[in-house]
Amino acid sequence: MRVFDADPLLRRLETRAVAFVAGAAAVAVAARRGEVDVALGVLGGGALIGVSYWAIRASADGLVALLAGGREPGGAGSAPSAISARKPRPAAVGVVVRLVGRYALLAVMAYAMIARFRLHPIGLLVGASSVFASASVEVVRLLGGSGRGAPR
Repeated sequence: MRVFDADPLLRRLETRAVAFVAGAAAVAVAARRGEVDVALGVLGGGALIGVSYWAIRASADGLVALLAGGREPGGAGSAPSAISARKPRPAAVGVVVRLVGRYALLAVMAYAMIARFRLHPIGLLVGASSVFASASVEVVRLLGGSGRGAPR
C-alpha cells in the first residue's frame, strides 16, 4: 500500500483535476466549433501535471518508506538523529535517481508537447492548472463548511 492511498482529500483532488481537464477540453471543442487544437493542448497540459503529480507522489512515498523502514538503531552513546559522514545507502540513492528520472521524463514530455507537437499554449496552461483549480475548489469547500454553525 502506498502512503497516500488512504487519504480521501487526495482522492478528491485527483478526481476533480481529471474532471476539470475533461470538462475544459469539452468546453474548448465547443467554443472553437469543433476544432480540437486547444482541447489537445488542455489534454497535454493535464498529462504534464499528471506526470508531475505522479513524480511528487511516488518520490514522497519512496522517502516515507525509506525513512519508516530504514531506521537503524543507534549504538551505545550515539545520537539517533546524528547523520555521520558514512556512504549513502543504496535505497536512498535509488530514490534520488528515480526522482531525477521522473523529472527528466517530465522535461522531455514538455519539450515534445511544445516544440514537436506544437500544442496550443493556452490549452497547455489550462490543463496544467487543473490541480490548482481542484485545490482551489477544495479550499473554498473546506472554508465554507467550517464557518457554518461556528459561534461568532
